[in-house]
Amino acid sequence: MCVCVCVCVCLTVLRSPQYVTFREGQWPLAGEKVPDLVALTMGFSVQEDLDWPGLAAGSLFQRPRATALIAVRGVGSLDLPSNTSSYPLENPVPFTLDSVANTIHTLFAESTPVVLQLAPSEERLYMMGMANTVFEDLPVTLQQIRARLSQEGSVLHSLPLHSLSRNSEADLLFLSEVQVLHDISALLQRHKHLAKDQAPDLFSLELAGLEEIARRYGNDSPQFQDATKILASVLQKFADDVYGVYGNNAVVEVVTVKTFEAPLTRKSRSILESKQISNPGSPYNLAYKYNFEYAVIFNIVLWLMIMLALAVIVIAYNLWNMDPGYDSIIYRMTNQKIRMD
Repeated sequence: MCVCVCVCVCLTVLRSPQYVTFREGQWPLAGEKVPDLVALTMGFSVQEDLDWPGLAAGSLFQRPRATALIAVRGVGSLDLPSNTSSYPLENPVPFTLDSVANTIHTLFAESTPVVLQLAPSEERLYMMGMANTVFEDLPVTLQQIRARLSQEGSVLHSLPLHSLSRNSEADLLFLSEVQVLHDISALLQRHKHLAKDQAPDLFSLELAGLEEIARRYGNDSPQFQDATKILASVLQKFADDVYGVYGNNAVVEVVTVKTFEAPLTRKSRSILESKQISNPGSPYNLAYKYNFEYAVIFNIVLWLMIMLALAVIVIAYNLWNMDPGYDSIIYRMTNQKIRMD
């Protein structure tokens, strides 16, 4: 593992299974390539190859059961454990994991995948089957989360608030996001059967509470310092909980960014109604020359042809060197008949 000191934006891998290897180094990763990195760690294909040496080739027979990506706005880095892998991000543009969610929904439509995406500007829960009944009471809107803070078992009664106030709007926004992390991990621990199906799960969370505290009090304020300490400990606990629920088969990553270079425009839609265009870059809607499964199909056809060719060669060789009087039952019966006559 490596420790990378990131100033403006950073990608940190808190937890990952043994068959998903992140190499040591400080290789920068483009911000728009984060969804491709998530897709590759989950064992999915991407449209363009990811030329980034930080991720080693994974196992062909194992894939993580879940991936959680938490984007934290308002801070360049957090005081996370030293045994984590961190990499700087270049061009920190806003990103979404909609492409990964669409892939999961397409490949595992008959299973029960949990695809949970939460952002300050939009709350979306994509779940199927049994997952609907498990997460239906999860607070997702700002009003619901603030109401959850006043209920029994909220983080207000367990976290050391210190300089944070329960009456400040910025502080309540930050604590609301911490409450969401706590409730998600609690629901997963309560319903561990969701982690035992064949469909991988996806959790994409964007936290903006720390950014509001920095805007309200400043980066050098005690409120901001206390909030960063709380968030670092909460994220580590969330990573440990998710990693344990999924039997050490989960990837938990954190992206910390002070500010994105461009605003992100989100459109509320359902992935069930998404219309896929075969080639968005073509005005004639032409299909790609090959799809995402090209590598798989190519290998199947290639090795099948090689095995058939070897089989033909072996059969032809044995037929050519066969002794008709000894190996062939037809000639053997004919010779016996001649002798009898």
